Amino acid sequence: MEAGQLVFSIRQCGNAGCRFRFPAAGSGERCPQCGSDTAVVATPHTKRDTDTPHPPTDLHLELLLDNIRSLYNVGSIFRTADGAGVKHLHLAGMTATPEHPKLAKTALGADSQMGWSYSRNGVDTAVRLQNQGYRLWALEDAPEAVSLYSVKRGVGDGLGDGRPLLLVVGNENVGVDPAILQRCEQILAIPMLGVKDSLNVAVACGIAVYHLLFGN
Repeated sequence: MEAGQLVFSIRQCGNAGCRFRFPAAGSGERCPQCGSDTAVVATPHTKRDTDTPHPPTDLHLELLLDNIRSLYNVGSIFRTADGAGVKHLHLAGMTATPEHPKLAKTALGADSQMGWSYSRNGVDTAVRLQNQGYRLWALEDAPEAVSLYSVKRGVGDGLGDGRPLLLVVGNENVGVDPAILQRCEQILAIPMLGVKDSLNVAVACGIAVYHLLFGN
């Protein structure tokens, strides 16, 4: 445990009519619902001490975040990218950079670990990287999109041919810039079975990143 880190326990209200159960740091906590005394009833588990699996070495994955308007979403993607082993984040347009003080609140330190760069024009970034040999894919619910889960690890789909892969994630309202979509070799969509036709952009990005890096 790091110095200064809070120690949490699971506490439960002693009032039989309340029984509110909640995590808390410290002792002598009163119930936030009824004000009665609480007692420690469980200790949270410790994190596993096993080696974390690493992404396959045949896939070099980078992300292009084009005009992501929400600081929360950008910070969340930074944290996911760091955890999954993404190599670099390309930020473009209105996408905030780690220089914004509020981004750190959701990135939780990942903003200082991930390599990133910024461009005012996402199309220019996509074209430049494609000209450098990157395979350009997009995460977008477009008519020509294929299911993310149809992508299998092999030479034919670009995940095993040794070329770096740039996955583009676009604006929450309008999606990926049409000029970028026109250049993409593959457009991926996440299956949706409910009444909503899309996921939060940070959630969708996380699903796609982990499938591409750790999926079969």
